[in-house]
Amino acid sequence: MTSDIRLAFAHPEERSVASAGADPRDRISLRDHIVEVDIGAFQKERGHTQRVMFNIVVEVRPAAQPLNDDVDLILSYDTLTEAIATELAAERLNLLETLAERLAERILAEPQAMRVFVRIEKLDVGPYKLGVEIVRSRAEVAVKVVGQDGQEAAVHPLVVFLDNASITAPDLAKRLDGWQAQGRPVILTVGLPDLPRPQTGHKPTQRRVDLLAIEQNAWVLAARDPRCVVMATRTEIDWAIKRGQLVVWAPSKLVLDAVDGPHSREPVALALWLAELMAADRLIVHGDVALPAGSRVQVDHG
Repeated sequence: MTSDIRLAFAHPEERSVASAGADPRDRISLRDHIVEVDIGAFQKERGHTQRVMFNIVVEVRPAAQPLNDDVDLILSYDTLTEAIATELAAERLNLLETLAERLAERILAEPQAMRVFVRIEKLDVGPYKLGVEIVRSRAEVAVKVVGQDGQEAAVHPLVVFLDNASITAPDLAKRLDGWQAQGRPVILTVGLPDLPRPQTGHKPTQRRVDLLAIEQNAWVLAARDPRCVVMATRTEIDWAIKRGQLVVWAPSKLVLDAVDGPHSREPVALALWLAELMAADRLIVHGDVALPAGSRVQVDHG
């Protein structure tokens, strides 16, 4: 059995460990929680209950202060069982998929929750278990846009990392046309410029120097095409996404203000973090660069 197949049937906790990045978060879990539920799309499932088993793993935000054994400072296990009870009481559902989505959304509304694995299995349909498993993260709380039909829908932008050769390439405008033609908002990210920059010998200050250097490169890209507008805050980016504008990301503000922000200052790692934060459709990477492990967004090489 290959590793991928083994992990496909592993407990969500093992799957969360396997897909963690370089700085894995703490986790809490609920295992083998069985509830009698009236659920199912088939007529034979209606009007009576069946056993449904829940396994949930939640990756949590690092504590901002010493816990001092204070239960009010952690994500309580009761939050998980109460989320299940609340969603089951709300209405009868046909699909485990719907229940899993609603559970994940409710759990991610808790301030400590960053990523959640939800596995739900029916135990009484035969001599086997039937189930669904989903993974959702705070990164997947997408920008919502009201369409012409008056309905609100999530928007998943395309994030593109450009190396310096791509920024100066003569076909840049043609590439921008192609990305915009895909019908998704586009966020462009860049790396460090090919210029000397101050070396402080001090990690926190060097991080700021590097972020500012990336922002200088963002302005270089903006000068290459009038559609490229440099933006720094989440509010600005959300506003631009709702209007379909082409964004060039200046990273300092978002990165330095983030409570659970990226520890790396590598430009591609920052681009991937932004893609996760914005619930991007995918990240397209141009250039010969190394990709960090543990991506929760599809990454393609351009």
